[in-house]
Amino acid sequence: MPVRDIAIDAYVGLVGTVVGQSDWILVDQARIDAFAQATGDEQFIHVDPERAGKTAFGGTVAHGFLTLSLLSAMAFDAVPTISGAVMGINYGFDTVRMLSPVRTGSSIRGIFTLASAVERSPGQWQSTFDVSVEIGGQIRPALAARWITLTTF
Repeated sequence: MPVRDIAIDAYVGLVGTVVGQSDWILVDQARIDAFAQATGDEQFIHVDPERAGKTAFGGTVAHGFLTLSLLSAMAFDAVPTISGAVMGINYGFDTVRMLSPVRTGSSIRGIFTLASAVERSPGQWQSTFDVSVEIGGQIRPALAARWITLTTF
């Protein structure tokens, strides 16, 4: 768990550094099936192990959007909060690249680098993170993104 409640000056001082690494998250078939059902994306490569086993993947793989959606949990686990913050919200992404499939049964974790922290207006800060989602036991990441969040005070 990251250091909580750091002062804004200390937070800004972290720009350019890795500010956190999340715990590993298991991406099992139950999680993939639940995501498929919730989103209506029940393509066989995600939910049919037998049929997916006959593809180049050799079995089912997680949705790229499932991996992306897990960034919220990873960030909560890894990124420091700022003293006095009332709330943080997702502002969007400048880039998202899904680089490697996440095979069922793999574990993933997020590495967060604070690229910038800028006061947009009094009481509102914009943070930009370069995020890499690693797959346990693999060199190439699952995902790379530039993620923007807003924090209000």
